[in-house]
Parts: sequence; structure tokens; C-alpha cells
Amino acid sequence: AQGVANVMSPLFGGLPATGAIARTATNIRSGGKTPVAGMIHAVTLLAILLFAAPLAKHIPLPVLAAILMVVAYNMGEWSEIPEILKSGKAPISVWLITFLLTVFADLTVAVEAGMILAALLYIRRVTSTTTVGEVTPDYIEAGFAHSLQTNPLPEGVRVFRIHGPFLFGATDKLDVITDQIESLPKVVMLRLRNMNALDTTGLKAIQSLADQLHASGRHLVLCAPRHQPLTLMRQADFVAHLGAENLAPDLTTG
Repeated sequence: AQGVANVMSPLFGGLPATGAIARTATNIRSGGKTPVAGMIHAVTLLAILLFAAPLAKHIPLPVLAAILMVVAYNMGEWSEIPEILKSGKAPISVWLITFLLTVFADLTVAVEAGMILAALLYIRRVTSTTTVGEVTPDYIEAGFAHSLQTNPLPEGVRVFRIHGPFLFGATDKLDVITDQIESLPKVVMLRLRNMNALDTTGLKAIQSLADQLHASGRHLVLCAPRHQPLTLMRQADFVAHLGAENLAPDLTTG
């Protein structure tokens, strides 16, 4: 029933879900990369149930408990916790509530609550970026430094832009850069003038992009980040990771 639901729900905008991901996580950590790994896993379990069930019942429960403890520990991704603690009160709250519900309630309940809280946080971040302000001569003059029409693109630099909120669910958009990384010049500029919101998932995607560029001998320059994204970058120590010299306030200084 759950399998049929997971096949059908995406056709109507739903998300596939599972109540237990331990076997999937173990499969991936063991090197599984394609659906064939899951098929082999399922066939192996079926063979054990059909032919080795009388023997399996003699496995001591403490042994199975120890295996589950190790699997649960390996699934924890504990190295990510310090990064979460730097990302602000709202992401910390979502993580903490999901973690506590997983321990004291049920994984399915925790996933549901985490998704709902993440969606509410997404709505809050998007709506908080909406502003109404007066257009003044000072505002127009300040915009000249960011204009693509009046400022030529720097030589030897490939410029990409992010337009709109860069939150979870949109991070794969950076593939347009990573897919051609070997053909890029030594300096890649990411223009953030029109990126009005950023969350921790989006920030990790930008950090991953920076690390891939650096590993290939290239540099990433961020241009004109707005207040909320810049605040999150500083809280998460991303600016220090990138290098303050690679943060340009506008095109004229980039």
C-alpha cells in the first residue's frame, strides 16, 4: 500500500515518504548508487525470509539491537549539527523539534512535522523579503553601481546570477555552473543582487559550489548580496570560509 501511494502521490504534487529509512541509509553507505542496489537488497531479504527464517530466529536480540544502534549512529550526520547551530534560531528550532519527535514519538510524525515547519519557515522567509519603498534620487544613484547596462562585465570573469529566493528545493539550479566547471575561466562571479532570501540548504549549495571551484583551481566571487543572505553567511562563518576578499559589494568593485 505504501509503495503504491509513493508511486501515485508525486503525480498530484505529493512527496514519497517512508516510515523507516535505516535500510536505505545502510545501502547507500555500503556503496549503493542505483536502483539495482535496492532490488538486490529486497531479493536478499526475501530469500532470507523464505529459506533462512528458521535459522534467523536464533539470532540473539541484543546482537540485532547493537546493529540498529550502529546504524542509527551512522545516520545521525553529527558533523552537520555545528553548522545548524550557526544558522539562526528558526532552523535550530526545526531541527530540534524534528530530532525530539524522532526520539520520543515516531519517525513518520517527525518527518511530517519537520516538513510542515520547513514549509512555514519558507513562507515566512519569502514574505519577509517583500518591501514597499519610495524611489528617490539617492536610490537611483546607488543603483548605478549594480547596473548591468552601465557597467561592463569584468574581463576573464564568467558571471552568473541568482534571481529570487534561493531556498531548499532550488539548490539544483546551480548545476548550470557545475556542469561546465572545466570550461570556466579562473574567476566565477555569482551575482546575488536579486537573491532576496537564503536558507541553510541554499547556503550549503553555494559553499559546495565554492569548494568545487577551488578544487579545480578557480575562485568564486559573490557580488552584491542582500541583507538577509549576507547575515546568514556571516552567522554560518561562510564569509570567512570564502574569504572576505571574494565578497564584492557591487559590479564596479568586483
